[in-house]
Amino acid sequence: MRKEPFSAGNFVHIIRRGGRGLPIVKDETDRWRFLKVHYYLNDTVSKINGLRDIEDPFSTKIFFWPESWPKRNPLFSLCAFTLLNNHLHIIGLETKGDGISKFMQKSGISMAKHFNDKYQEKGALFQGAYHAKIIDKDEYLMWVVPYVMVKNTFEMHPKGYEWTVQNFEEAWEWAVVYPFSSLGDYGGTRNSPIVDIKPLRETLGGPKEFKRLCKDMILGREGIRERDKIVSGIASLSFENENE
Repeated sequence: MRKEPFSAGNFVHIIRRGGRGLPIVKDETDRWRFLKVHYYLNDTVSKINGLRDIEDPFSTKIFFWPESWPKRNPLFSLCAFTLLNNHLHIIGLETKGDGISKFMQKSGISMAKHFNDKYQEKGALFQGAYHAKIIDKDEYLMWVVPYVMVKNTFEMHPKGYEWTVQNFEEAWEWAVVYPFSSLGDYGGTRNSPIVDIKPLRETLGGPKEFKRLCKDMILGREGIRERDKIVSGIASLSFENENE
């Protein structure tokens, strides 16, 4: 595991992978449950088994905060995410001491227990703990946000990533309504209670400006890769070539 030390005020890029490259979600109910985990367990009081208090937790797509629970107090600001079949990306803003770490522990236990119970599996769901890298430069932020939300969402397109690059406009219309990414929240098609867009909105701009940034990133990835004064390359920013 690679995890840089970070503190309140840091934006952090997090990746969590399935063990041995295996899936961490297998069907739509798993994916909707992932969203619920990242809403209900991102709280200072809620417990790992808190989803049991939510009626029909594996199928309903409506998020509400139970009146019997204390007022929601997030452990951190979940600014962006994309769920893929065998791993997930998160961009979070640390707002409390160890808030991100506490959430990642809670969510990891909850997801693993659900997966093992449902599929009669045993052992760890994830490959180690998680990777966490501080976003310490504006240039990095402007690259990694589209990477997390657009490149990875495009990877989930039924026609494949290469098709999306060649057909960006059509792929974008599909991606901004894809429910298991926060892209719609920045693209202007959704207002999810899971995501806090305020910390990044000033930097990323509105939906039109953000789309332009994302298009530049997707269509210009090779150029970005070569500009080593701005970033040190896709591998070092995304952990794609790192081992646990």
